[in-house]
Amino acid sequence: MATADDVRRLALSLPGAMEKLAWGMPTFRLESGGRIFASLDDDKVMGVKCPKEDRGELIAAEPEKFFVRAGHDDNFAWLRVRLAALEDEEELYAILVDSWRQAAPRRLLDAHPDLAGRG
Repeated sequence: MATADDVRRLALSLPGAMEKLAWGMPTFRLESGGRIFASLDDDKVMGVKCPKEDRGELIAAEPEKFFVRAGHDDNFAWLRVRLAALEDEEELYAILVDSWRQAAPRRLLDAHPDLAGRG
């Protein structure tokens, strides 16, 4: 089972990542511009970037794992993940990398093609 400590460790291992408290919760963002790519709602739930058009399919396929906070995430490209439902640390890392890719500026993606999916 993934923990908040696992999220923190893996998120901060990504290039350009830093942690900053916002809205009373830890957020993980890129130093350049401060774009958020993940957050910890609490010790059980993580928020990540996800295109709005992809959320429904993910939630329908694995509702025990993925959800949207009604009234909060409706208009944003954001998805919530129940940490206890993740299979292993590899799945957690893959989700974080995917979210990082969506937030990373082109120069950061170019500098890390292995993470940008082009390596």
